[in-house]
Amino acid sequence: MMELKNKVALVTGGGTGIGRAASLALAERGAAVAVNYSRSAAEAGETVQLIESLGGRALAIRADVSREQEVKAMVDAVVHKWGSLDLLVNNASITRHIPMDDLESVDEQAWDALLQTNVKGMFYCTRAASVYMKRQKQGAIVNLGSIAGITGTGSSLPYAVSKAAVHGLTRSLAKALAPDIRVNCVAPGAVLTRWWEGREGQMQQLAGSLLLGKVAQPEDIARMICAILEQEALTGQIITVDAGQSM
Repeated sequence: MMELKNKVALVTGGGTGIGRAASLALAERGAAVAVNYSRSAAEAGETVQLIESLGGRALAIRADVSREQEVKAMVDAVVHKWGSLDLLVNNASITRHIPMDDLESVDEQAWDALLQTNVKGMFYCTRAASVYMKRQKQGAIVNLGSIAGITGTGSSLPYAVSKAAVHGLTRSLAKALAPDIRVNCVAPGAVLTRWWEGREGQMQQLAGSLLLGKVAQPEDIARMICAILEQEALTGQIITVDAGQSM
């Protein structure tokens, strides 16, 4: 089992939701955590303060993962501060809310934005981090997919397709970066994050239809992320955490 204590971790989109929960979980296990954000500066700062209040090490660092030069600068800055980069959680993602059957509303801008951030962004972060992980001959990466990429339905058609691409990217990167770097993917179902604000009725209705009768919490996904990072016999896997939603 990989010991997370004293490892250096980068969590993209670490200011809110699953990203914040993953940052806190990694810090609780003794990792130094770089909390990436693009627009959520205040939230990333709060995540860092929470970690530091618990005696952990953290820093907030801005980069738009869809821009490769910003990603490279971010990774270099993390390594400059802490001397290494051992763990990467590719969490940063965006979506558009478009009814699945409304093909006419799916414009080129939606396709470009979602694929650029959700797929290319994860590739850029992995490529930049892998340079240092290869030198160390050790590293572990977890990508955040979605059951939308498995079931084909979600907040929009381009979102579901982008997450299916993340699952494919995970498998390809696992082969490309073996044996030194492990790459896996968590595919959450509905998770109780700020995405559900204003949709509480819809969330409660969904929860009642799940096998486990409740929607997952960000902390549930964060614990799975840490378990995958620790598991040294695991690579190229898509692990679903969805309270039975996709059954």
